[in-house]
Formats: sequence, C-alpha cells, structure tokens
Amino acid sequence: MASTGDPEYKSSSTPAPASSVGVDHSKFDLILRFLLFAASVASVVVMVTGNQTVYLPVPRPAKFRYSPAFVYFVAAFSVAGLYSIITTFISLSAIRKPNLKTKLLLHLIFWDAVMLGILASATGTAGSVAYLGLKGNKHTDWHKICHIYDKFCRHIGASVGVGLFGSIVTLLLIWISAHSIHSRVPK
Repeated sequence: MASTGDPEYKSSSTPAPASSVGVDHSKFDLILRFLLFAASVASVVVMVTGNQTVYLPVPRPAKFRYSPAFVYFVAAFSVAGLYSIITTFISLSAIRKPNLKTKLLLHLIFWDAVMLGILASATGTAGSVAYLGLKGNKHTDWHKICHIYDKFCRHIGASVGVGLFGSIVTLLLIWISAHSIHSRVPK
C-alpha cells in the first residue's frame, strides 16, 4: 500500500498549481497600452511635421491639412493617444481591484474594438491617399507627386506605417483581454 506522502496519491483537495488557474496578463496589457500611446503620438507628430514647399513657377506647399484623409488620420490617432492614457488608468485600477477585473476587461474589449475600427479606417484612408501620391492613377489622370514632394511623402509613409503598428497593438489588446477573460472561466 502506498503512503500518504507519495506524490502519485495526493488527494484532490490540494490546490491547483498557479499555472492552471490562468496567467495574469496585466503587465502585458499595460505595456501594450503604453505602446499604443507611443505609436499614436509618434504617428501624429510625424504626420504634422511633414510639411514641404516646392518652388515650381510659384511656391506650392504640401501639408497634411490639405487632405481630409490626413486630417482624419491625425484626429483619430490623437483620440487614440488620449484613449490609451485613460485605459491605462483603468487597467491599473483593475490590477488594484481584482474583483472588478472581469467586468473592466469586458468594457475594455468593447472600447478597444471601437478604437481598432477607428484606427484601422484612418490608417487605410491615409494609406490609400499616400499610395495615390506615390503611384498616381492613370485611369483618372491623377498624377503622382512623391517624386516632387519627396520629404512630405516620406513623412506620410512613416506616419502610416507607425499607425499600422498602432492598429496591430490595439488588436493585440483585444486578444489579450479576451484571453484573460477566457482563462477566468471555470472549466
């Protein structure tokens, strides 16, 4: 007969190891929210500082505010920067009050999904206008301008690239919150 100290015959009343209860992703959530803030601020700053004036027969400036798509991009990522600050404080309060964590995560999933829709649409809109500036469109007789406004186009491209990174970070925030809620569900 086996002794009660034998590890194969432990009673079922022993607590489950911490790894089977679920992993706490709070620190990863905070890091992603900081990355969203950094990407939002960087994309807005790069977009806004991308002014260039080319002297054709007359001076012709290129600024982000001349395109509604770029203005929408700046507005959306400005809101995302503010949103990331607010949700970072919400995530910190969820860490301090674990009994509210599931409810807060559900709200964050919803608002993160709304923010992802806004950021993805702004990134796609600005990216499509930037692509037209780079390649033009022969069917509609829209000429490419990036060979003339090279500095401006580099700023726009970099800003859209960082914006795409911010959209991916927001998607990861949704996944990490959904996984945290899923790991809390008793099996």
